[in-house]
Amino acid sequence: MILAIDGPAGVGKSSVAEKLAKRLGFLYINSGLFYRAITYAHLLSSKNPHDNPSVIATANRVELSLKNGKIHLSDRDIEDKLHSDDVDAYVAQHSANVEVRRIVNRHIRLLTKDIDAVIEGRDIGTVVYPDADCKIYLDASAKVRAKRRYDQGVSDKTLEELRNNIQMRDEIDKNKKEGSLKVADDAFYLDTSLLTIEEVCERVVRFFESRSP
Repeated sequence: MILAIDGPAGVGKSSVAEKLAKRLGFLYINSGLFYRAITYAHLLSSKNPHDNPSVIATANRVELSLKNGKIHLSDRDIEDKLHSDDVDAYVAQHSANVEVRRIVNRHIRLLTKDIDAVIEGRDIGTVVYPDADCKIYLDASAKVRAKRRYDQGVSDKTLEELRNNIQMRDEIDKNKKEGSLKVADDAFYLDTSLLTIEEVCERVVRFFESRSP
């Protein structure tokens, strides 16, 4: 069974999806971390982050895996490296690359073959798993999302810079040639701007249970 959670950057998908996976006993996959891992690996190799062919080569070359719920690059846990400002600066551009998206989608489908999983991203319910058993779309204003990111304390950017960055990423995500950010026709849409993580989880669980056989 696949529970797909989509939505823009900073909306709380990761927190909600991880809690739901633990509650349901499903595998949790954050698709965005695969793109971030590719960007991180590319920057680590000191290659030009604007050179699309070399980014695709990096995506094809890297060895990514999940161990104990954490993403690994060549058997090394790199999750604490994936939310830096450097990665933030290029991940939207790299994830907009059609071939990179197809590479990541193959990784995700292989990892989730024949198992129950909660998968979150931008196009899980529309491209990666259009036949997902349950689809959720979480949303929130750019202002709220920037404040959440700012409060996490993982960025050196100002609140205004974070909001501008989020709005820029929204535009890139919504205009991707493949895997653009949009609400699936059969998804449960939920604006989380005024909700706590626990309130979001409860509403999603109720919807999930209503769709379960």
